[in-house]
Amino acid sequence: MHEAPIKDQRSIELARKKMETQQNFIHPRDAIMQTMERIYRYRMTTTSGGNLSIRRPNGDIWITPARVDKGNLTRDDIVCVRSDGTVEGRHPPSSEFPFHKAVYEVRPDIEAVVHAHPVALVAFSICRAVPDTHLFHQTFKVCGKTGFAPYAVPGSQLLGDRIAESFKAGCDSVILENHGVVVGAENLALAFQRFEAFEFAAKTIVKGTRLGEVRYLTEKSLHEAQARSVALESAVPPPASCREMELRRQLATFLRRGCRQRLFISTEGSFSARVDEDTFLITPTQEDRELLRIDDFVLIRGDVREKGKKASLAVFSHQAIYRKHPEIQSIVFAHPVNATAFSVTDSFFDSRTIPESYVFLRDVRRAPYGVQYQNDGAISEYVSPASPAAILENDGVVVTGDSILDAFDRLEVLESTAEAVINAKSIGSVSPMPDSVIDELRSAFQLP
Repeated sequence: MHEAPIKDQRSIELARKKMETQQNFIHPRDAIMQTMERIYRYRMTTTSGGNLSIRRPNGDIWITPARVDKGNLTRDDIVCVRSDGTVEGRHPPSSEFPFHKAVYEVRPDIEAVVHAHPVALVAFSICRAVPDTHLFHQTFKVCGKTGFAPYAVPGSQLLGDRIAESFKAGCDSVILENHGVVVGAENLALAFQRFEAFEFAAKTIVKGTRLGEVRYLTEKSLHEAQARSVALESAVPPPASCREMELRRQLATFLRRGCRQRLFISTEGSFSARVDEDTFLITPTQEDRELLRIDDFVLIRGDVREKGKKASLAVFSHQAIYRKHPEIQSIVFAHPVNATAFSVTDSFFDSRTIPESYVFLRDVRRAPYGVQYQNDGAISEYVSPASPAAILENDGVVVTGDSILDAFDRLEVLESTAEAVINAKSIGSVSPMPDSVIDELRSAFQLP
């Protein structure tokens, strides 16, 4: 088994501790309300479905209420079940409280539980199957051990017993037969990320099977990503220029938009922008993409990172592309579910669908698994101004542009094109535009 270099392990651990420290100062009412709002906004639950809880060190359990609109929760709606069984709040606790309590009783390490009915995981639950998280290295890592709990009546003690049995066996993400999913973690932020990553894997498998046979990673391949070395010297950067300030603002804005459009998930993807010839800004590692602020982005100048910050694990891939292609001003590594479905199958991604797709994307190349983890710059051979996007086997896509807006626009077009092709396969044979039309487009739009 490969192990990440000590410096990189420390970087990840420091980022994790930062998240845990931030969680320590958020009241359970607010943490639950904000997380449920996000789950509902992402359409991963319904008005009446799903419940979240947090266990405090004194044994109190804060939980979503029964029969209250999940899309319109307020902090005063959240219920506290004290360790002595008394209930405080304007509503009764969720009817699923028994299984939350049962999970906490068998897993002292778990302090937050998420239960909901996201469509892809529900599809697996009604097929009595569990998504294989060997699909991506990050999903495999985030979701932890997966399991399955046989059906029992919602809210019943039997359901609690069956779910608790799976968690007692070491599972962290559990499919409930004909019901949905339950995940647990050390805090609610991590539980949300686990829940989101599990649904992302399930969605990608569902989409991928419509294209062909889904390809999974071996244990060796999974550890290639973890074995990356991203050690960089650090230094205090000079005062930010107006250009750097503006790029920070744009990166934060488009990342937030991308998360809300499901082009990114909170644990996956990186976004960067060139400041000058050998300087760029990039997303930090191990931080929720949607919640990034302008000061969270990491400035990379040459081979030196901004002091006190940890750059994305993809930093050397971004650097290699910028150094080989001076015209490129922004780079996105992302995991939009439809485009990512192409990355986990051998299905050819054909951008010759409608004029917009070809003009924006041109011919999209496919990079073999792991090329983006190598520090030899090989990833820079798969994109260029003339070929601005590539499919990364079992790791989403990479898209480049001459501005942050241009890169983001191309990412949207790539995902829309992928979804259209997948949907078209349910209707009939996909008919790409002929060479004569492509030649006409190249001439009309002066494409390289």
